[in-house]
Amino acid sequence: MGTPRVSNTVRRSVALARSLVRDAAKAAPPELRKNLNRLITVALREYVERRRQAEFRAAMEAMAADPAIRAECAAIDAAFRVAERDGLPG
Repeated sequence: MGTPRVSNTVRRSVALARSLVRDAAKAAPPELRKNLNRLITVALREYVERRRQAEFRAAMEAMAADPAIRAECAAIDAAFRVAERDGLPG
């Protein structure tokens, strides 16, 4: 007897408002309208992606506002400005 396999699927029972399910089905592409499991999976993936993008954007904004990072970027820009004057075409 081997070790039991661990499933990659999580099964949960959730209660959703009927109006939410109806609105989600109306907004969903045709191929997802009749498959609630797939619709929820796609919606959760989109949610995760939006959250990741928002977190990345917030991190970039924090870096852009950081005086030390701004100073370093200015130093790098100054160093490359010298190389831009090397006479090579654009």
